[in-house]
Amino acid sequence: MSVYEYIVRTKDLSKFYTLGGTEVRALDDVALDIRRGEYVSIMGPSGSGKSTLFNMIGGLDKPTKGTVFIDEVDMAQLTASELAFLRCRKIGYIFQTFNLIPVMTALENVTLPMVFAGLTTDDALDKGMQLLKTVGLGERYDHKPTELSGGQQQRVAIARAFANDPAIILADEPTGNLDLRTGKEIITLLKQMNEEKKVTVISATHDLKMIDVSDRVVWIRDGKIERIEDRKDIDLQVGQMEYEEE
Repeated sequence: MSVYEYIVRTKDLSKFYTLGGTEVRALDDVALDIRRGEYVSIMGPSGSGKSTLFNMIGGLDKPTKGTVFIDEVDMAQLTASELAFLRCRKIGYIFQTFNLIPVMTALENVTLPMVFAGLTTDDALDKGMQLLKTVGLGERYDHKPTELSGGQQQRVAIARAFANDPAIILADEPTGNLDLRTGKEIITLLKQMNEEKKVTVISATHDLKMIDVSDRVVWIRDGKIERIEDRKDIDLQVGQMEYEEE
């Protein structure tokens, strides 16, 4: 496979902190290649480094050493404005806490990234409505976050993440604040968007249900990659992934 078929590559990626005179290695020489259009889940216990890796790939934090390449662009070499441009146009973010703006409607939340990207108001509104319909919230376009359930808020966040047609979706514990049934719906929706839009999805999660929709699972522990498995090689127990029907 050509190196250009990898949309994300990390090399010797490390993040060190000093706490109380002790060095903490949140990430330690992580090397990871992610293919274009792939669905990858980064899994591990709390404090394993999965969210730190997520933040490094997304340009939300800087490594102590090492490199992140997005489409062969070395993120460490970008100016602040170039990095902001890349994050706006290339990457969509989904967070556990939704991060919607409470005074804005669902449609306004979805169209905000488009405004930053320079899309006209009419085009942004048309595209925003289409995205809300895609995630099943076309009739809730004028509702504010407090008028929506947790699952509906996460659907708005997913629509917002796709606002500027990103090549990469980064989802940090996207089901963490949701019940089992709603979490499964969100996972299914992310997989649907991954397949239909050919976007690369990288999820930092501890939700085992995410395994079933992943192409590969990256297991991380103590800041290091423990192993990487293809979905077909992971043996799931019957009933392990599904919730019980009421």
